[in-house]
Amino acid sequence: MVQRRMPRPSEILPLLRPAPIRWDATERRLARAANIADLRAIARRRTPRAVFDYTDGAADGELSLSRSHDAYARVEFVPSVLRDVSEIETGRTILGKRSALPFAFAPTGFTRMMHTEGESAVAAVAQDVGIPFSLSTMGTTTIEQVVDIAPDVRRWFQLYLWRDRAHAKDLVQRAADAGYDTLMLTVDTPVGGARLRDVRNGLTIPPALSLRTFLDGARHPNWWFDMFTTDPLTFSNLQGTDGTIAEMINRVFDPALTMADVDWLRDVWPGTLMIKGIQSVADARRVVDAGADAVLLSNHGGRQLDRAPVPLELVEPTVAELRGEAEVLVDTGITHGADVVAAVALGANAALIGRAYLYGLMAGGRRGVEKTVSILRGEIERTLALMGVTRIDDLRPEHVRIRPNG
Repeated sequence: MVQRRMPRPSEILPLLRPAPIRWDATERRLARAANIADLRAIARRRTPRAVFDYTDGAADGELSLSRSHDAYARVEFVPSVLRDVSEIETGRTILGKRSALPFAFAPTGFTRMMHTEGESAVAAVAQDVGIPFSLSTMGTTTIEQVVDIAPDVRRWFQLYLWRDRAHAKDLVQRAADAGYDTLMLTVDTPVGGARLRDVRNGLTIPPALSLRTFLDGARHPNWWFDMFTTDPLTFSNLQGTDGTIAEMINRVFDPALTMADVDWLRDVWPGTLMIKGIQSVADARRVVDAGADAVLLSNHGGRQLDRAPVPLELVEPTVAELRGEAEVLVDTGITHGADVVAAVALGANAALIGRAYLYGLMAGGRRGVEKTVSILRGEIERTLALMGVTRIDDLRPEHVRIRPNG
């Protein structure tokens, strides 16, 4: 039978350690986020529905996105125990230059719509951390402004080779003059995908105050205050692009894009050329034969063709086909540091992170993006240590396998 007694005050007092009071509301919010899913939940509460859905959603039934998430969920690591993992090295050479982490920030459009700090916050964090930052053609900060904001960040420029080739050539030249070392040509957008959340929400740029958005705005006054009291939300590298998302995309994207355009771009761009949106081994071979230095296996975050191939599942066969002739990068569905570890173990040179940092941006501006990196870095380091691997560069296919469906 248990003998009970009254505890002494000296035994209770050491247990009474209240958490420190955080007076800053942003700091308080972010302190509650333990993973990217937590940042996503905060972002959902902090932004209007149309803005969150634009970031979070995908095309049609969103099968491409869900299948990409499922692929990472089926990853199984093969750990090796009794290894000294007291020091972990996460650095990785990406396209000829060292990065502090094995991932880069992916290009995202309409970024200041998510939070008024937009690309300024993302580029500044990338500079501080020491990873590449990618600016989208449909970004809300100019090619030159990024240089002013983060002069030492490694800069990549994502290009939609739109119908006006003269304007596209001007963008390429501006990027070269501004010191961008990599051009990322997106090739999976002959037309815009059916992003049904945007259609149902009536999303426009700039956002329009319908009765529905007005009522939703009453629940997110800080977001609307920021939008009305800062510079107008525009596509800084484009002209005449007001309207719905679908209308803008179909004005900018070119259904006549062919391999001849890749050849042309290889001639006019002096730096590293990456082709984004590769979804087959055969197309990877074609663009590398045309002079591409890297391929980005991507289904556009599930936002273009629904039921598209899963990028993670293309890594091994693409690496085997190219045999070091070009670097292989991957995106879509990456929400955990272990996802990055899996991609690199399967043979990818690096991963690109998009939604994950946008959730952080919506949750807390620049500090939210910093939180995203902190979470992912911790997950990468912990995963490597638990696998018995001390350097990201030491990952090999034998460290990982993909479990069958079910």
